[in-house]
Amino acid sequence: MKRFENKTILITGGTSGIGLAGAKRLLEEGAKVIITGRTESHLFEAKEQLGNDVIIINNDVEKEDFLNDLLSVIKKVGKIDGLWLNAAFAAGGNIDVLDKKSIDKMFHVNVVAPMLQMGALSPYINNGGSVVVTSSSAVYEGQPSISLYSATKAAISAASKSWASELAPRGIRVNSIVPGPIKSNLRSTLPDDLRQQFEEDLAKTLLLKRIGEPEEAASVALFLLSNESSYVTGSEYLVDGGLLFR
Repeated sequence: MKRFENKTILITGGTSGIGLAGAKRLLEEGAKVIITGRTESHLFEAKEQLGNDVIIINNDVEKEDFLNDLLSVIKKVGKIDGLWLNAAFAAGGNIDVLDKKSIDKMFHVNVVAPMLQMGALSPYINNGGSVVVTSSSAVYEGQPSISLYSATKAAISAASKSWASELAPRGIRVNSIVPGPIKSNLRSTLPDDLRQQFEEDLAKTLLLKRIGEPEEAASVALFLLSNESSYVTGSEYLVDGGLLFR
């Protein structure tokens, strides 16, 4: 069954990781897919993997006119049925080394940009549509050196609940997924042997004893974007292998 036949779905940050995995599945299930990204290599790889059946927008949210670039495409496409606000980046750092520039940058990319996108795109979401926000288990872990990233994800998670209330009169559902340890680009800067050791050690702390695949997180997002979750809104879905166990 093609759950997304005749539906248009926009994924921000859809050129790698969970977003790219979701875009592949959506295409397989009949959707018209629009994705955004800003890293040239990821844009190229996404084009290679997804082919010509997807609209790829080079959209750098640190540029002043990023909303205009996005809306110019959406206005041509028309209404969308689903919006997945997935774009973000992570960086660690002890609180005593964080400066205003790094704090401002992460809050802009992870909070300000998706809030502006939500505001600008909400009129283009069909009544009865769905919005998914990608949060993070970091919000609840309380781990050292990730206070900035955790704070940005906590902020966007809180915003999503208010959006659920605000958009409910239009029948638009808003939910978030809370990925835990998922194979992604977040640890791509580590040497291969160090990354493997880190993931093996981390896996030992999980109920399922393994790191998750991007497709596993994407499948939960697609459930929330589909009509199968028609009575679900204002909720958070953990996709963490039992990390938080809550």
